[in-house]
Amino acid sequence: MADVKITAQTRTEFGKGAARRTRRAGRVPAVLYGHSTDPVHLSFDTVEFAAVMRENGRNAVLTVTGAGSPQLALTKSVVRDPIKGFIEHVDLVVVRRGEKVTVDVPVVTVGDAANGTLVFQNEDTLTIEADAMDIPEEISVVIDEAEIGTQFLAGEIRLPDGSTLVSDPELLVVNVTEAPTEDAMEEEIDAEGAGVEEDASEDEAEASESGESSDSDDSEGESSDSSDES
Repeated sequence: MADVKITAQTRTEFGKGAARRTRRAGRVPAVLYGHSTDPVHLSFDTVEFAAVMRENGRNAVLTVTGAGSPQLALTKSVVRDPIKGFIEHVDLVVVRRGEKVTVDVPVVTVGDAANGTLVFQNEDTLTIEADAMDIPEEISVVIDEAEIGTQFLAGEIRLPDGSTLVSDPELLVVNVTEAPTEDAMEEEIDAEGAGVEEDASEDEAEASESGESSDSDDSEGESSDSSDES
């Protein structure tokens, strides 16, 4: 994976208020740290940084310029607003050429399983160790003509050259099961519908009993009041 150049600016203001002002100015607050160096507070142009992530993936090695000498860095974490989705903050870690790094790499399935099967991808990523300058963009799992009952465990998946697995080798990544028949799906839908109707009937019955109990309590109260008056 080739490194990508991106221009940064140093930040002298810190805290939530400063971060909000940085974002309002169209920039992403960031921190660069690692290799026993003091953390450096930076900011990137929001549009430029988003384009880098979109075109090169989360594991792109960046050559950060504009804040002292150029520095190789790997994106450690990207925090996004949970509602609007914009990038709130970025953590970058310093890397060296030839250094091994631990990263999460996306898993993709290749091919089509046998007829009558249903493929479940249980894991979207695998954690591997790889050269910082040669991080794979994805890990392929070939499922072509896979039969019912076939399982692909992490330890059985071929990794790109130079990569080693960090995830649990027994981790189930892809599972090939029998596809449900049309009749089975209709039965399941009917059963769900019946369950909904049954729940509704129970709710109505409980509401009715609650109403009757309330009426009975009112009658007893009236009888008691009459007795007291007499």
